[in-house]
Amino acid sequence: MLTAIITLSTASVYYAQQGQDTVSKSKDIEEVILQGVTDIAKDRKTPVAVSTVKAAQIIERLGNQELPEILNTTPSVYATKGGGGFGDSQIVIRGFESRNIAVMVNGMPVNDMEGGTVYFSNWTGLQDVTSTLQVQRGLGSSKLAIASVGGTINFLTKSADMKKGGIIRLGVGNNDYLKTSFAYNTGKSDKGWSSSFLMSRQSGATYIQNTDYESYAYYFALGWEPNKKHNFQFTITGAPQWHDQRSFAPSISDYIKYNPDHDNTPDRTYNSDWGYYTNAEGKRVALSNRSNYYNKPVLMFNWDWNIDEKSKLSTVAYMSNGRGGGTGDIGRVNNRSLTAVVNGQPYFRDADGLYNFDKVFAENGAINVNTAGNGATLIRRASINSHNWYGILANFQHKINDNWNFSVGTDDRYYYGYHYQIASDLYGAQGYKDNSNKNIAPNIITQTYDYKKLSWNPFGGSQVPLENRLGYSNDGEVLWYSGFGQIEYTNDKLSAFLQGSVSNQGYQRIDEFVQDGVTQQRNQTVYRKTGFKNIFGYNIKGGANYNIDGNHNVFANIGYYSKQPFMNTVYPSNQQVVNPQLTNEKIFSAELGYGYRSAKFNANVNVYRTEWKDRALRRTIQIPDVTDAYAEMNGITEIHQGVEIDANYKLNTFLELNGMFSWGDYYYKGNATGTTFDGNNNPLTVAGDSNVTTLYIDKVKVGGTSSNSIPQMTASLGATVKPVKDLSIYAGWRFVGKLYSSIDIATFSNPANQERGVLKLPDYNLTDIGISYKIRLRNNNQYFTIGANVYNLFDTTYIQDGATNTFGSDKITTTGDPDLGKTYQEAGRMYKGIADGNRVFFGFGRTWAANLSFNF
Repeated sequence: MLTAIITLSTASVYYAQQGQDTVSKSKDIEEVILQGVTDIAKDRKTPVAVSTVKAAQIIERLGNQELPEILNTTPSVYATKGGGGFGDSQIVIRGFESRNIAVMVNGMPVNDMEGGTVYFSNWTGLQDVTSTLQVQRGLGSSKLAIASVGGTINFLTKSADMKKGGIIRLGVGNNDYLKTSFAYNTGKSDKGWSSSFLMSRQSGATYIQNTDYESYAYYFALGWEPNKKHNFQFTITGAPQWHDQRSFAPSISDYIKYNPDHDNTPDRTYNSDWGYYTNAEGKRVALSNRSNYYNKPVLMFNWDWNIDEKSKLSTVAYMSNGRGGGTGDIGRVNNRSLTAVVNGQPYFRDADGLYNFDKVFAENGAINVNTAGNGATLIRRASINSHNWYGILANFQHKINDNWNFSVGTDDRYYYGYHYQIASDLYGAQGYKDNSNKNIAPNIITQTYDYKKLSWNPFGGSQVPLENRLGYSNDGEVLWYSGFGQIEYTNDKLSAFLQGSVSNQGYQRIDEFVQDGVTQQRNQTVYRKTGFKNIFGYNIKGGANYNIDGNHNVFANIGYYSKQPFMNTVYPSNQQVVNPQLTNEKIFSAELGYGYRSAKFNANVNVYRTEWKDRALRRTIQIPDVTDAYAEMNGITEIHQGVEIDANYKLNTFLELNGMFSWGDYYYKGNATGTTFDGNNNPLTVAGDSNVTTLYIDKVKVGGTSSNSIPQMTASLGATVKPVKDLSIYAGWRFVGKLYSSIDIATFSNPANQERGVLKLPDYNLTDIGISYKIRLRNNNQYFTIGANVYNLFDTTYIQDGATNTFGSDKITTTGDPDLGKTYQEAGRMYKGIADGNRVFFGFGRTWAANLSFNF
């Protein structure tokens, strides 16, 4: 099935580039606009804004970058490395973050069913097995009831019946990057059997201090086509990994203060989430406070049944079990957290801005955990976020006649998530006393689990006994049932569709730490199981494309979503009580587009507007000396509108140019409310004497919801030169502007801050280059490929993401700071026009990667 889809998609683009009409009157069922369960958009036919990246481009240009970064030359797409750890990348489309972008693998949704998030560290193996990566901006063409508010990213992996052959690859790069992989395809036998497999290993560190990692990837596909009516494909892929992280965004002043060169410039590699301790042999050993480990394999079984020449049934059954979590600190020693400040100085940091773990170990070791109070030692915990996920997708397509066809189907899923904390490193303490589990209180925990050694078995149950859990232990159960239908019309000039779907999403929260029928929350007696809260949702959308002639086409689409909220909105502040103000989020979107195709020049222009009402979200916030604080914001309305242009020009066989420009206007409409809590769900006061506050955000530009930023202007220009056969040289320039920092609940609880809005970060420009050369052997099927890439060629220093909203006119409030009481401007504490008290993530400096591969 996938091979057929990819072939058709490629063919339609090819003929469009030759200036020919791509629409035919073929009676074959494969001419349906949206096929199978993958819903791949076709050029000059599917009325959506779309960009497609082929495997060759991923192989040639990705190198040691994060997988989403390959999309940075796509209009309205902004992908960054996040905190800079392996796989910690973030992506924004049209101002919407990944939890509101539908990410799919072969048409299967992979967004977390509780919170919508996508952790790309779980999917690093996709870069080795993706045949086509397609991004549909806006509501997209998917028939499923998925939350594609900003867009849809669909990874199409290699099918089992690819051409016989194999490839061996070796990649090297900065910071000891090393990657090796081997893949082989058997081709299809006379009896219709075929298989494909891949194995790879990647290790090293990123540009950031102490971000070591180790990752493996595997892929196996088995196909059988017994006849022309049936095609079966079984696929399993996974990417177990561990990596040390940088989760906390340091202040600009700390990047400068802790630069070992002491030249008043920021050390972009600075990471405040690690330090050193002295082991029993007297050696100084690096220790990370923030790390992540995970294994999330996916098993899929596809069955395509060509019932007759007009009807087809496509079915995929899948399972995806994930095991792993992330580390951080919990507790206090001598009433001090790991980030405590005493007399204006970080108590547990050394002169280099790193954690002094010898000091932590010494103070922890002096505590008698048996007689101390709860949480009286400071340890590293691991927050487990494991799950079992099962689903089935079925899509029946029928061609009524040459012009009309329809499809109906179902998307059903079951998800069970395990969430709890365990001790990862006692940091020299005897143990950790915890009274969170009301059924075993107080509980002294001495058992630790090393994230580099924890079992990654994805098929086992919860791995840690209840008595070894701390902080919290709750499970999330999600039931999802949906049905969809679509009718389509096509002729030589016009293609149009109308699609609708309905869904029921049931959430149940299970808390292992409450005393069943005894514990009180929000003046209610709560139970271990809440029972399912069922929420109904739906969407309807339609669109049309009209081919004016062989060169020009126009399209339009419109849609409305009634989207169910995420689980942490249904059960706010991690309680067993259903939100009494629960309501669906409402999204309305419309788009107009124009396309031009010729033998040498292709261009697309489109305008869009999306209105999102009743949005609820939770974001991590930073409050001095408070661990894992978070804010819940409700009643948000956002407007996202803009224009996008992309084009490519093939001057001749030697030179090809491409470029894009996107301009957006994203802002909040009306005010909202916010509440704040610490990591133990205790209310925190932000303004006045209440933890509930009005957020004055009307007409304020939309900012990120964690330590990330949202740009409202991007542009790129690229050139590919092929001076001789098999030699390709690429250079690309990219601009990011109108870049707004994260929205800060403390800032916007003050109406005086509404007019100045979200902090605007400095614009920046980046340049990348790459080269690839193919050395052919006598056998044309055997050849070597040598490639190299340099990213951020001019070593530009730039801020990619911001976590705070501190302005130059704000006063410095840090106790012990010599400039206390002055504004940042008065103190001369400005960096590229913004206050140096802002917490940010700088982008990577100049990095490089090289690779050698052999195809046979």
